[in-house]
Amino acid sequence: MTSWLLLALRALRGVVRSRLSLSAENAILRHQLAVLQRGRPRPLLRPADRVLWIWLCRHWSWWRQALVLIQPATVLMWHREGYCRYWRRRSGGFSGRPRIPRDHISLIRRISSDHPEWGEDRIAQELKAKLGVDHAPSTIRRHMVARRGDAGPSSMTWRTFLAGHLAELWTMDLTTQPLWNYSVRYVLVLMELGSRRVVHVAVTASPTLPWVKQQVREATPFGSVPRFLIHDNDGIFGQFGTRRLGKLLRSYRCALDLWLGDVLCIKGIAIPYGAPDPQAHIE
Repeated sequence: MTSWLLLALRALRGVVRSRLSLSAENAILRHQLAVLQRGRPRPLLRPADRVLWIWLCRHWSWWRQALVLIQPATVLMWHREGYCRYWRRRSGGFSGRPRIPRDHISLIRRISSDHPEWGEDRIAQELKAKLGVDHAPSTIRRHMVARRGDAGPSSMTWRTFLAGHLAELWTMDLTTQPLWNYSVRYVLVLMELGSRRVVHVAVTASPTLPWVKQQVREATPFGSVPRFLIHDNDGIFGQFGTRRLGKLLRSYRCALDLWLGDVLCIKGIAIPYGAPDPQAHIE
């Protein structure tokens, strides 16, 4: 009885489905039969077969029902692997920042040890002016010799600051969403830190600083602005080589903070370089 019921349901599905969909399913089943006839104990799937199924999972809604040789999770795994390989090739095959020469590291450690009053900006300027070596201050800071008292507690920790200003704090971050064709969409999220409420979400294919400013305007209508806005050091925000002074005689790390302070009277707080923990809530 059950087999007859299944047969009737399949016949009804065949009547409802379009003729084009049925033709596509027949072609895919024939393709899988050809894979089985390649003369091996296990089906030999070539790169072209994987590309075909990745394309079908995006453009054909019945691809799971026509899949016989492998599991649907395998096709999705192929897509993730292809995405990683594509962007690894685009980025040159290396992850992270390139390491600086060992003699530069030794020189930075020696200078920071001989001149403990110098900061990373001063050491970077000296290396560039006298030796022609151009390194970012964040790189200099990573290799400096730790001074006495550097690890001691400050007057106000980050946890204390967050606990005392939760009602006045917003946080912002950009994340990425890969698509089936290996292109990327950028998602901007603004969240109220005290209530964890998502205030604004926007999606674009090419984020720019004017676009980010417009999203902040839309998230703060009628003057309902926070006192502080925490964000990371994304290059889209217009990073300054050195801090600049705005109209209010305050120093700013990026162009977004300068615009926030001069236009919306919001104090932008950029987290330290290489430290995602201060923005852990939205991460």
